[in-house]
Amino acid sequence: MKSSKKRAQSKKELLIKQVLSRGTVDVIERTHLEHALSGNKKLRVKLGIDPTSPDLHIGTAVVLRKLKQFQDLGHKVVLIIGDFTAQIGDPSDQKTERRAISKKEIVSNMKNYLSQAGKVIDLGKTEVRYNSEWLNVGAEELLALTKVATINQVSERADFRARIKRGERVSLMEAFYSLLQGYDSVKIKADVEIGGTDQLLNLLMGRQVQQNFGMKKQDILTVPLLEGTDGVRKMSKSYNNYIGINAAPKDMFGKVMSIKDALIPVYFTLCTDVPEKEILKMERDMKSGRLNPRDAKIRLAREIVLLYHGERKAASAENEFVNVFTKKKLPKKISIKLVDKRKLGIVGLLVASGTAKSNSEARRLIEQGGVRVDDMRIIDPKKDIKILPQGVLLQVGRRKFVKVKYKK
Repeated sequence: MKSSKKRAQSKKELLIKQVLSRGTVDVIERTHLEHALSGNKKLRVKLGIDPTSPDLHIGTAVVLRKLKQFQDLGHKVVLIIGDFTAQIGDPSDQKTERRAISKKEIVSNMKNYLSQAGKVIDLGKTEVRYNSEWLNVGAEELLALTKVATINQVSERADFRARIKRGERVSLMEAFYSLLQGYDSVKIKADVEIGGTDQLLNLLMGRQVQQNFGMKKQDILTVPLLEGTDGVRKMSKSYNNYIGINAAPKDMFGKVMSIKDALIPVYFTLCTDVPEKEILKMERDMKSGRLNPRDAKIRLAREIVLLYHGERKAASAENEFVNVFTKKKLPKKISIKLVDKRKLGIVGLLVASGTAKSNSEARRLIEQGGVRVDDMRIIDPKKDIKILPQGVLLQVGRRKFVKVKYKK
């Protein structure tokens, strides 16, 4: 009995260490939070996500995975879908004023949010709230909220200051965003709030708002922003450098394989459950030349696909990748696209096959040398392609294969 209690205590201590240390940047009131996690009180741990796009990606999953760690320790996680605040748009780290999103767009974006989040956290143990429940406030409540912060404080934000210096707009609505996010913490009685490092000012405002309403201030924990597949900017749909949680296994695998080698340890730490000791060893072995980064990346891709699609599909995606890109074999499944002309210009063929969204994108792909027809590289955007009776095999980039046939 004693040994089982010791094992349980040891497991809890390890989980607490992971919560506070693995993939974390800021921990505000660390000593207090560590003490609270070691105690028996069930904490209310808050994460807010604005439905500004329909897809969650593995960058979003970094903070969801941190939320899951609190859940594994037995605490109550509260996922707030910011259907009200999404209408304003979080100004954090924005170089320009955000485009307003309509309620119709927000409703559409929210449709699959929970099913995607449910691939990371246990929705059955999650309190899901929508901040439109309480943010349709009256004038009296709104005025009470405005007393929390000052114009001086808001204008000191680096992102606002830079825009003001350039003579660009900073709307009062944007200035209100952090107050409204802080009010969420009041309404759900948050003990802890987590978010990306870009959210730190908003999370700190939550402490200020709570104090103004006579509440105990929440502790704060932030996680790094995952760099996207371009290796330059944070992962974002707007930069088209993201790996969606709902991406097909082979697409997810292929996109992970496209990241820069320098990001391998970061992705292992933030996106997988591989022990940190193993990650450090892989990092040392890659630096010394004992481990080929490509082999480390294959394991990384397999680990990530496994988390979202299971072991069988992860193994299948790996086999597909190795066959296509190492053994130079064709994918097992190639989609077929029917066209109504026997001859098409290569630009028109790319658009008709769905491998390019526009003529300009098609020309760019051709000029970059990423287009092949029946394994012959096409570099002339004006070239005509004859659709043979058996069809032609169109390859765009490393992963897109389409069989184009004439529709009789």
